[in-house]
Amino acid sequence: MNDAQLLRYSRHILLPEIGIDRQQKLLDARVLVIGAGGLGSPVAMYLAASGVGHLTLVDPDKVDLTNLQRQIIHTTKTIGWLKVESAAQQLEALNPEVKVATIPRRLEGEELLTEVQRADLVIDGSDNFPTRFAVNAACVRARKPLISGAVTRFEGQVTVFRNDSPDSPCYRCLYEEGGEPGEPCVQFGVLAPFAGLIGTIQATEALKVLMGIGEPLAGRLLVLDGLRMEWRVVRLRKDPRCPVCGAAAEVVPQALAR
Repeated sequence: MNDAQLLRYSRHILLPEIGIDRQQKLLDARVLVIGAGGLGSPVAMYLAASGVGHLTLVDPDKVDLTNLQRQIIHTTKTIGWLKVESAAQQLEALNPEVKVATIPRRLEGEELLTEVQRADLVIDGSDNFPTRFAVNAACVRARKPLISGAVTRFEGQVTVFRNDSPDSPCYRCLYEEGGEPGEPCVQFGVLAPFAGLIGTIQATEALKVLMGIGEPLAGRLLVLDGLRMEWRVVRLRKDPRCPVCGAAAEVVPQALAR
């Protein structure tokens, strides 16, 4: 770590739980971020600011005027740009030391699995269920930690799936596949700061896992009711009959990721 890095990350290094050694872990880390929207925006910005050395951003969409209400990594000037390119420009301005790779398309099958395998950790900031199930399946198969978040209306939730642990539940243990595959924000709306709240927690949990500090939200689903500003914790357990992570599972990441 050079002098400029010691200065840039000095407020991390001052924390006894982090110090130089764990900050170096962040500099060496590789994180895959699925989605460069409402959740992916604060996630990517805080990971870059914190010094995570390599970020891979996945999103096939372009910046639209309706995105700017909550997707704070984008600006009015980047309307019409690919979201990953708009985000990469902002991250470069924030921290030019971070290497940012962009994938402006949906990932599926073995390509999705390959990108997951390359990462130390995956953050799901997608806005649809098919993608969430696909990313979860790939993370279980590759045994990679997954930080999952979701927001809609005045509600948000976030959890950590430690797929690198045999006792961890996965996203499929929590939700059944099927039903409406649409985008909740488009269908129901969302209060702008909610994406920031949940995305910031996702980034925090990612840093904790990468550095090996504290107690991540593994086995716990944190749920926020924004109208009452009340948090509650739901305990999660592994489903032994889960078709993805259960004893008889056959994991094939065949859906799409964005």
